[in-house]
Amino acid sequence: MKTKQLLYLSGGVAGAMALGVGCDSAEQPQTPNIIYILADDLGIGDIEPYGQTLVKTPNLTRLAEEGLLYTQAYAGTTVSAPSRASLMTGFHTGHTFIRGNMGVDPEGQSPMPAGTYTMATMFKEQGYATGCFGKWGMGYPGSDSEPTKVGFDRFFGYNCQTLAHDYYPDHMWDNTTRVEFPENYDQQEVTYSADLIHSKALEFIRENADQPFFSYLSYTIPHAEMILPHDSVYQYYAEVIPVEDEVAFVQNNPTRKGAYGSTDRPLASFAAMVTRLDGYVGEIMTLLDELGIADNTLIVFTSDNGPHNEGGANPDYFTSYGPYRGIKRDLYEGGIRVPMIMRYPAVIEAGTTTDHMIAFWDMMPTFAELAGRQEAVPTDGISFVPTLRGEEQEGHEYLYWEFHEGGGKQAVRWGDWKGIRLFVADESRTTFELYNLAEDIHEDNNIADQHPDIVEKLNAFIDESHEESELFDFGRSYMRARQPR
Repeated sequence: MKTKQLLYLSGGVAGAMALGVGCDSAEQPQTPNIIYILADDLGIGDIEPYGQTLVKTPNLTRLAEEGLLYTQAYAGTTVSAPSRASLMTGFHTGHTFIRGNMGVDPEGQSPMPAGTYTMATMFKEQGYATGCFGKWGMGYPGSDSEPTKVGFDRFFGYNCQTLAHDYYPDHMWDNTTRVEFPENYDQQEVTYSADLIHSKALEFIRENADQPFFSYLSYTIPHAEMILPHDSVYQYYAEVIPVEDEVAFVQNNPTRKGAYGSTDRPLASFAAMVTRLDGYVGEIMTLLDELGIADNTLIVFTSDNGPHNEGGANPDYFTSYGPYRGIKRDLYEGGIRVPMIMRYPAVIEAGTTTDHMIAFWDMMPTFAELAGRQEAVPTDGISFVPTLRGEEQEGHEYLYWEFHEGGGKQAVRWGDWKGIRLFVADESRTTFELYNLAEDIHEDNNIADQHPDIVEKLNAFIDESHEESELFDFGRSYMRARQPR
């Protein structure tokens, strides 16, 4: 894979100039289709383009060979709902309304306020057809932030991210209509939700191939539970992964079930789920070729946060976090640095790599520019269209994240410096860790006491980034509310 040589601008901050030759910007279509594929809890090391050797992902390898691979891409934060809220609104989690996984009884998550401006709203204003397929998690049924109330023409999938833990559900949602699956009642396993969601996504692409469309494919794979059809792909991994490895893991994790269904072969199941997701990506690329719209379609593939260790998943076995430290619910690199691959044949030079730093909140201004929007959009992000073209790129002064479980955590990246505040909810316990990622990518050596000036600067960045939230105040975690009657 060719690598674009990057020249960092002032201060070593993320702005960069690509010296390689990209496509002529004059050739860029004004209104490309956008397909945003968001895996669930997929680690950066779980796929072959980022070094995975056991799990097979040939279609993602092809996507990278025909597109652009990011080495420094970041999620909105380290768990699902707030990360997705950052993506949808274009703001980091110091400014988003949704900053945690706050469940709502009997189904759904805490909603965004009425009238929240989303990426889907922006696309609709630009004349796009908009569809969301998979997991939502940003507003319970009937709330002001169901998908169809915040810009999506079409929705099929799980409204509630907690119910999305079940791959053989008793119901999902078609727009605002509850669709029952009686064949799955009483723990029967007939209709596999991930396959059905994918089929609906393909239908949407076919139906809108003659107009600009935005398709947000919020697949639930490979989130726990570790359950899927025992097809030939599963059987392959059941043979490749030694039974002894599975037995050792199961014996050492007697509480692995939790709220999830269980399997005796969680390692084989996880690997098969990742390859199944890879198959979905391949079918999308094939369909775009058949429809003759591949050149004018930007495919983005990424994950909502780092890898999980729930329901039988074992990130250590697969080195799911790559060379980084941490998993889901950490603000170390392994919890927030994610795979990010983009293919856009009309614009992106095939087989390129960039270390330009981007985060989920950069998607809003980027997509607005690609969609031909003239008016500015409200955002914390910076458009990375120049990087797609191989041109000089403005970068962030710094990136910021916060997380409201585990005592409260905040993190900031400024150039090669990474700062993390822990136990934010209790000032008597609050600590600050500092790492130089250029020398310590695994974040092993806390050097805060050696660089008080850097610590002071990063703390100032954190303070200016965090706006107070009545709903998420660092003192609450795993809260649940009841839907208004």
